[in-house]
Amino acid sequence: MEWYYYVGMFFAGAFFANFVPHFVKGVCGDKFPTPFSKPPGKGLSSPMVNMLWGLLNLVIGYVLYRVDKVSLQDTLSMVIFFIGFALLSIMCGNNFAKKDKE
Repeated sequence: MEWYYYVGMFFAGAFFANFVPHFVKGVCGDKFPTPFSKPPGKGLSSPMVNMLWGLLNLVIGYVLYRVDKVSLQDTLSMVIFFIGFALLSIMCGNNFAKKDKE
């Protein structure tokens, strides 16, 4: 498998991880930071913007997942997918923990 498939697998995991907080906050009716808030990533966006942003991340993650041939039978592809998911989850957790303190 070519190297760029592994890059896509990593980003598929990252997009799936980014889907979760935005979609959950949107469905719960809570405001939450998005790239569209003022200032970007720090201000709060409406629940609808969060839900739409989450769904866009889900679609992009799914397309990357399918195109880059992530497979449960291929351990390396699942490890790389999980690393992307885990790293973005950790980054988001650290970033969003500060949202109420600023």
